[in-house]
Amino acid sequence: MRRLNIRLLVYISGLILLIESLFMLACTPVSLIYSGDDFWAIMLAALITGFSGLILFLVTMKTVRKTPGIREGFFAVSLTWLLASLFGTLPFLISGAIPNFADAWFETVSGFTTTGSSVLTDIEVISKGILLWRSLTHWMGGMGIILMVIVILPSLKAGGIYLFSAEASKISFEEIRPRVIDTAKRFGVIYIILTLAEVILLTIGGMPVFDSVCHSFATIATGGFGTQNDSIAGYSSYIQYVIIAFMFLSGINFTLHFMVSVGDFRKALRNEELRFYTQIILAFTLVIFIILYTHGTGLHKAFRDSLFQVVSIITCTGFATADYLLWPATGWFLIFLAMFVGASAGSTGGGIKVIRHLLMIKNLAMEVKTFLHPRVIYGVKYHGSMISGDQLRSVIAFYIWYLIIFFFSSLLMMVIGVDFLTSIGGVATSMGGIGPGLGTVGPTSNFYHLPIFAKFLLTFDMIIGRLEIYAFLVLFSPAFWKR
Repeated sequence: MRRLNIRLLVYISGLILLIESLFMLACTPVSLIYSGDDFWAIMLAALITGFSGLILFLVTMKTVRKTPGIREGFFAVSLTWLLASLFGTLPFLISGAIPNFADAWFETVSGFTTTGSSVLTDIEVISKGILLWRSLTHWMGGMGIILMVIVILPSLKAGGIYLFSAEASKISFEEIRPRVIDTAKRFGVIYIILTLAEVILLTIGGMPVFDSVCHSFATIATGGFGTQNDSIAGYSSYIQYVIIAFMFLSGINFTLHFMVSVGDFRKALRNEELRFYTQIILAFTLVIFIILYTHGTGLHKAFRDSLFQVVSIITCTGFATADYLLWPATGWFLIFLAMFVGASAGSTGGGIKVIRHLLMIKNLAMEVKTFLHPRVIYGVKYHGSMISGDQLRSVIAFYIWYLIIFFFSSLLMMVIGVDFLTSIGGVATSMGGIGPGLGTVGPTSNFYHLPIFAKFLLTFDMIIGRLEIYAFLVLFSPAFWKR
């Protein structure tokens, strides 16, 4: 195995930091339009980030023509999120909005991983420039996730995600780069169009322009950072339904959005994952609606709250219009189960992903048929194509790793003194990139009160869940570092 190309990784790091600094600078005009209190803090953070990136970029720029291997791909995926989050803490720290590193790190990782969990106890007192940066971490992370899942991970064959791409696994950088750039442009345009469309519709509904922009960034990225302490509960029914619609759209595989954009509606609508994704949402909504309605909630409110919370949790957005912990026990338990569903592969949503559940159900059905008719050879098909045994084993292995990490993280949380509900809810929501959890970290609470160790553990869960587990765990394998 050839030597790990460190210079290429440094080059990528420099490029990421340069891009991040530009997004920081984009917050400065908003700061000046409002109070201007955070202008110099954001400017200084942007200069530090940009200068650091420029140095890394200039000293290694010639290495861009080198061919990256699988190891560089895995390392770059993890390094990008870690480095962007590290420098992303600067606006919070320098402005004093979040004065200590542990909390600033938690908030920033939560943003870039589009989790939406927060340590802020009073969002409405935070300056506009910092709130915009907070929302931009979502938006940048969401776009990065799409590119990672659709462009990068398929070439690495990580965690079964390569089921959804025709990218070859052994292809030179010079051959793949034109397709990467073309793919990035196409999905970037769709991403921006969805964001602008939501901004316009929210503004029409009476939401202030600044709030519309921040909520659109959070919705399209399925993040969940808002500008109000009560999340979406204080807004009108119209605004809530608009956000429901865009959460649903953002939880769909972005390749289907591309199909629709070129007029191939029929092919998009025939997608098995899309149908199963819709069916799961409708099933959860129906059951919770019945529970709420039969316990005295009004017809419209029961429907709106159940639909909003189910879509919010399954797409891993994390907005809230109601405190589901006040619902009957069956209702909030279903919400907890929904935290393990996840959105579609190739979307900005996190979690286990709908496609994996679909393949697992098909695999279980195949096993039952094989048991009943041992002489007949059965297989699992997806869109008419046979799924190989290696692909199914990869999906099953992902499940096992996901549950192992969930179990041990929850156990560690309880060992340090966090109660059972808060532990399992905090870990589930962090690994799924959702936002609110159970216990003391529910939809009307925050994560500020948790011990420092718990916050660092949950940020680890956010990153490992967001990066599809394999892309991060492989870095801890001794074989990865051997020449």
